[in-house]
Amino acid sequence: MKVLLLGSSGQLGFELTSILTNLGEVIAPQRFDTALPGNLLDLSTLQDTVQRIKPNLIVNAAAFTAVDLAEKNPSLARQVNTRAPKMLANEALTMNAWLVHFSTDYVFNGQGTRPWTETDPGDPLNVYGRTKLEGDQAILASGCKHLILRTSWVYGLHGHNFAKTILEKAQTQDSLKVVNDQFGAPTSAELLASLTTQALLPAMKNPKLGGLYHVAAQGEASWYTYAQFLLEQALHEGLTLRVKPEDLIPVSSAQWSAPAARPSNSRLNTTRFCETFGLTLPHWQEGVTQFVRAYAKLHKR
Repeated sequence: MKVLLLGSSGQLGFELTSILTNLGEVIAPQRFDTALPGNLLDLSTLQDTVQRIKPNLIVNAAAFTAVDLAEKNPSLARQVNTRAPKMLANEALTMNAWLVHFSTDYVFNGQGTRPWTETDPGDPLNVYGRTKLEGDQAILASGCKHLILRTSWVYGLHGHNFAKTILEKAQTQDSLKVVNDQFGAPTSAELLASLTTQALLPAMKNPKLGGLYHVAAQGEASWYTYAQFLLEQALHEGLTLRVKPEDLIPVSSAQWSAPAARPSNSRLNTTRFCETFGLTLPHWQEGVTQFVRAYAKLHKR
């Protein structure tokens, strides 16, 4: 089987690169590759790349995820998060290929405390969320064989993310403020990549299993309690911190005052995913503990 992977340089794409080799030959074109371009900002060239490869499976791990920057560059965000997935879906339909696409909790408005289900209507608070929802809708409307996996608060050793930022700042700064009124489930890129293949294999055998699913680690945390746990584990692993867990300063979203509004409720109901594929998802603390252990081995002084 021939697998086309887009976004291989990102934190999720990095994890997918190796695990997808279990399914077949993985081709991962890069943005500035002249021989085989993979630039989502140049759809005609990217479309030509897809048609040249003729993959059996397209995995789109690329996205415009700079939430605040998207407010200033909505056309750029829409190109990557909406138009590119729509083109990929249409090509997948034409080639009778599968499309795997990753989405976000930001498609919801963040009200209430109930975990969001796949049937809840989208109502995004910001440009990033709107463009991601439009991408989801385009794939669903295309008629191609697909898995859309909505997740939350992704982290990993590769790339930029909240977990790495907190650990780096706690080692170099004297104080650290963290938002305490937004709730979700930290989900490791490694776990998400593994779950992708575990869902994809049965889905490719039985296309009726395709569709939209919520996938995230179990449990919940605020960014503040998540940061506290990160620092507790960092101390346990012997990292030298200038900011200790008890030194973190909790602030509200209003006090933080970011350019783009964030949902306060990013909880995702993963029941449909677990029941469909017979999987049990780990608690978020398990993945974070493993992450900090690996991070400490790389950064311990």
